[in-house]
Amino acid sequence: MPSRRYTIVIADRSNGVVRRLTISLRAAVTSVTAVLMLPVLIGFGAMRSAGLELHHLRTTTEELKAENGNYRETTRALTTQIQSLDEVINELGARSALDPAQARAMQKLPAVVKARAAGGSSSGGSSASTALSNVLSSSFVSPEDTFGVLRTLLQGLESRLRNVRKDVERQEALAAATPSIWPAHGWLTGRFGGRSDPFTGEAGFHQGLDISTEKGQPVYATADGRVESASYTGEYGNFVVLSHEFGLTTRYGHLSRFKVAPGATVRRGDVIGLVGSTGRSTGAHLHYEILANGRLLNPLQLLTQPAQR
Repeated sequence: MPSRRYTIVIADRSNGVVRRLTISLRAAVTSVTAVLMLPVLIGFGAMRSAGLELHHLRTTTEELKAENGNYRETTRALTTQIQSLDEVINELGARSALDPAQARAMQKLPAVVKARAAGGSSSGGSSASTALSNVLSSSFVSPEDTFGVLRTLLQGLESRLRNVRKDVERQEALAAATPSIWPAHGWLTGRFGGRSDPFTGEAGFHQGLDISTEKGQPVYATADGRVESASYTGEYGNFVVLSHEFGLTTRYGHLSRFKVAPGATVRRGDVIGLVGSTGRSTGAHLHYEILANGRLLNPLQLLTQPAQR
């Protein structure tokens, strides 16, 4: 069946020109439909574009959440490290504070003894300083750069603190090994150096100190150490020898009784024996000596205070 056709007449009243436009029904319906569908198609296109953009935004948001979570974990870890370092610094600061008298006694030790306790130079300082300069002066492209430099800085500080800890521990060990208290309570009746022999009157050399007191008074270890021997030894009678770290040794003679046995560990102030007059002695007293690497020292140079009861 032939399609219906319609003629549209357009007349111009000003000049009387008439124009005719003939179209089929199908073409008219198609045109009208296209005109009506165009906004719908545009709307569908806009909706699809908005949906894709929304999906992209959601994906980006999830990625940012994960990234922020990682940053929070990294920040928390770095904060924990910094807190730990702060605790270590406070601990080392407290441990490094020596009693002034004890510090003076340590300074009077022979150079060879102090050299044994000296540590090497701390490493890692330059790398930590460089990292800190980078943190303060550089512009970073991403937070990872900042975290990376902060980790380097913390690693450098941890390395330096390990070395400082070793130095403090060596200083503590030297302080503990330094004979610095009086070994007995009494009166100083014999000094280190030249003197007349109390039996013959001839000139001689006194190797330590003589401290006179009542028989049975306690004799104290003057530093942390180990009992090397506790036995009767010729002119010194009952004789205790303590070995300390860094080549230091102390000796205690003329004891009436032993309070320690060989191999025992003692602390400064522990009672190791009782004052007596055994061996070559004219009365109750303690003979006390200090040696560094086998060489005699004047004990008066190191004594700081009486032993604590």
